[in-house]
Amino acid sequence: MLRLLPAAFAVFVGSLFVSGCGNGDLTAGHDGSELVSFSSTTRIRGLDPATSGEVSSSVAISRIYEGLLQYDYLARPYKVIPALAESMPEVSEDGLTYTFKLRKGIFFQDDPCFPDGKGRELTARDFEYSIKRVADVKNISSGFWAYNGRIKGIDVFHDQSKLPEPTDYDMPVEGLKVVDSHTLQIKLTEPYPQLLYVLTMHYAYAVPREAVELYGKKFTNHPVGTGPYRLVEWRRNSRIEFERNPKWAETGRVETYPASGTPEQEAAGLLKDAGKSIPFIDRLVQFVVDDTSTSWMMFLAGQLDSSAISPDNWDAVITPDKSLNDSLEKRGIELISSPYTAVFYMGFNWDDPQVGASDDPEQDMRNRKLRQALSCAYEFAQMNQFMNNRLYPIDGPIPTPLAGVLEEPSPYRFNLEKAKQLLIEAGYPEGIDSKTGRRLELNMELGSADSNTRQSMELMANMFQKIGIVLKTNYNTWPAFIEKMNRRQAQLFRLAWVADYPDAENFLALFYSQNASPGPNHSNYRNPEIDRLYEKVRVMPDSPERTAIYEEMAKIIVEDAPWVFMYQPMSFSLKHSWIENYIPHDYPYGMGKYRRVNREVRSEWNASYGDKKMKMSGGE
Repeated sequence: MLRLLPAAFAVFVGSLFVSGCGNGDLTAGHDGSELVSFSSTTRIRGLDPATSGEVSSSVAISRIYEGLLQYDYLARPYKVIPALAESMPEVSEDGLTYTFKLRKGIFFQDDPCFPDGKGRELTARDFEYSIKRVADVKNISSGFWAYNGRIKGIDVFHDQSKLPEPTDYDMPVEGLKVVDSHTLQIKLTEPYPQLLYVLTMHYAYAVPREAVELYGKKFTNHPVGTGPYRLVEWRRNSRIEFERNPKWAETGRVETYPASGTPEQEAAGLLKDAGKSIPFIDRLVQFVVDDTSTSWMMFLAGQLDSSAISPDNWDAVITPDKSLNDSLEKRGIELISSPYTAVFYMGFNWDDPQVGASDDPEQDMRNRKLRQALSCAYEFAQMNQFMNNRLYPIDGPIPTPLAGVLEEPSPYRFNLEKAKQLLIEAGYPEGIDSKTGRRLELNMELGSADSNTRQSMELMANMFQKIGIVLKTNYNTWPAFIEKMNRRQAQLFRLAWVADYPDAENFLALFYSQNASPGPNHSNYRNPEIDRLYEKVRVMPDSPERTAIYEEMAKIIVEDAPWVFMYQPMSFSLKHSWIENYIPHDYPYGMGKYRRVNREVRSEWNASYGDKKMKMSGGE
């Protein structure tokens, strides 16, 4: 899955697993018997798999919906396995035809969209319909990049959906063939080595046509899936609640925890539940908690099972050798750390006349020099200090450890003298426009207004002030920010891109011109040579030749400077010992179904350490 993240997400990397806060007895639910788990989240934009692309929405969606394939939770390196498919697909010798057999006896949850309100059985037609929804222009999906030019006939359907009349979902698409009720065939225009990864993403989850047609634009608020949970309540700025999908029990559906793993995983207790039925938690409630201080205090009080570590708390929590301090360790708190395959960046809008591309070669050169100057003015060391030295410098669009990562330092790493010289060449000596005599002012759009985002932006503004440039910031809600990105209304912006699958092609897709907004290329960057190389490399299997092309593309992108490459994060988070079956996963969507809350351990901790005065009262 391609994932957009607010830049402040660096604070929260690693805390995307089921966590808990609650009131009264934290081991019991509303009736005193079921296990309720409470967690925090950022605001969720929507629950429609076709249109929601940010992390918070994707985590929620993956609790309700499912796809043909999923990741093996414990396998490292990462491995794709069947989900709603009964087995891995049969693939033709030329690599162009994938035939999937669906599992029988899989039912959508009960919902008024079905006759008598009873959920019907999943069929191959549901996957055909769901992929078409992503291709429908009217849905403004950020996921069409996964299919355009790949599936035979999907672009014709995409173009037809641009007409003003309602989109015809009965229109045949050559590359989506329903062989029978439980067999789907996908035919490609060219080899697509990443297809199996793509089919684990929420853009490939099955939704029922009945629900979309009944709820219309409100479908994003009325998810109807086959997954382990269903939506109970959603107050956008307050809370979202899920409960175990009763359709699983009603239909006798059994899903199990992975049955095998490595000796190290077994020693860590990750195989204690091998072969047992999932999910292990009956009810999930997520509260919108914008303030990091509040969430931290909730965690210390036992109201959250897990927590990120904010910069303000870092020195009090983590020792100089990056281990957990003794006092927290004695309270049964555990530190989870791992590299995170992501790139945090400041992007330039290629449509903007001041920082983007221009048909005038001289102006185009000036704009490129300006972007390069801003890259040279960005000081990683300061940002790393602000983030408690838990960042890696990054010199291009591909993060470690993916093949194609550039080994040599970027020519546009921090260098104030070079930044000032590039500004002169761009026509802005000491930040003054040589044509107008005015000081250069640039406008940055942000998707969060929390204290960490504001402080980091003050830091960046100070960096650019050193070369005479004024950086103005506009703080948006996350939904409003994404809307601006989709409409190309930002001059500069900050985002993060988390790997959707373990292949550098996933990051290079962000520079393909056909993926411009509302697709994932929110810089709207365009370079014919990058397009040519991307179209060549995306059909190639893993090989030294493909890696060499990745490196060539990365060097071109660095020179064009559509982004200021800020950093790659290291994931640090804390969890209470009552969270079991947790292993860091770069692709965590749908993984919460494997985790368990040990009610005995949690109850004992609460009796010993829980601060009764800080219990939340029903999340109101």
